[in-house]
Amino acid sequence: MSQFKTISHNDVDGLEIARFKEMDYYAVEEYDLPIELMMENAGLQLATLINFLVEKSAIIQIGVGNGNNGGGGLVAARRLAAWGYNVSLDIPLGITKKLPKSQLNRALKFGAKLAIIDAPEVWVDAYLGFSQRLPLPASYQHRIEQANKSNALKISLDIPTGFLGNSDDIYFKVNHVLSLAAAKKILSKLPSEATIYLADLGLPKVVYDKFGVTFPPFNNSTILKIES
Repeated sequence: MSQFKTISHNDVDGLEIARFKEMDYYAVEEYDLPIELMMENAGLQLATLINFLVEKSAIIQIGVGNGNNGGGGLVAARRLAAWGYNVSLDIPLGITKKLPKSQLNRALKFGAKLAIIDAPEVWVDAYLGFSQRLPLPASYQHRIEQANKSNALKISLDIPTGFLGNSDDIYFKVNHVLSLAAAKKILSKLPSEATIYLADLGLPKVVYDKFGVTFPPFNNSTILKIES
């Protein structure tokens, strides 16, 4: 039995990405929620999901980019390393922005390794977030193609890298997706075998109310499994 509460997709309000951006930025500005705090929440939720899905002995590779989504992946790497997991980091284009760079340094201090694994058992996609654009840089395309050819369990933090609604594009072909704060309508266009979860990012109910979104029942579980 899942440790997460299960809810029907009919009980979840899906948002277009542009609308979710408005909601996210509004919460940050109006409720003094620093990006670093949101990043910590996202990374902890991702680590919690991975901890539930895989064995402690699993070899985990987390792909991260230079933005906030990558920062969430780095927080998850730090958390998992602290819990005793074998975690390696794949960083195709380097980390230069201040906040993700701080998260990278912390993750390495906690025991995550900066190395590309040939055959990871778990491949986590935190390369790019909801602001990604196509076409993807060649380095990302190459890594995603490698991931899709692998036998790894594939998990994405929010929108899978390369997926903007067209399954013919090169995108990270995910087994599990952790959608942050609110469900994204675009995720309904993924193949049916992808399992979608919804995680509490720490936004208050009044923000959901303002944007006409039903507040998910996070009081029972901070990660919800969405049934089709």
